[in-house]
Amino acid sequence: MEILAEAARYCGISFLVIGCFFEIVGAIGVLRLPNFLTRAHAVTVASVGGAVLPLIGVALISLSYTELGLGRIYLACLCIVTALLILIVVPTGSHALVRAALRTKMEIAEEQSRGS
Repeated sequence: MEILAEAARYCGISFLVIGCFFEIVGAIGVLRLPNFLTRAHAVTVASVGGAVLPLIGVALISLSYTELGLGRIYLACLCIVTALLILIVVPTGSHALVRAALRTKMEIAEEQSRGS
């Protein structure tokens, strides 16, 4: 059983690191991408990947600590439910924003690249 706890702990830590990577890539995307639609995509991917993966990682890490008692199951369930809500709400909100921008005929012109 100790091997499973260690495996869950390492998987949880790797999910936390991957979530940090998603957040960094999303921040770079917001700064570098040319228009509203691509920036909205970058923010959505960063929000989903940067929030859901760390929550799953925290759930795995909490399940591996036996010192928490039954609180570890409660914490893991809260993390999973929150991750599921984020998976539903964030893409829906992003879709609503982009659709509203397109319906109001917002100008989606390509901006010149700032870096070159």
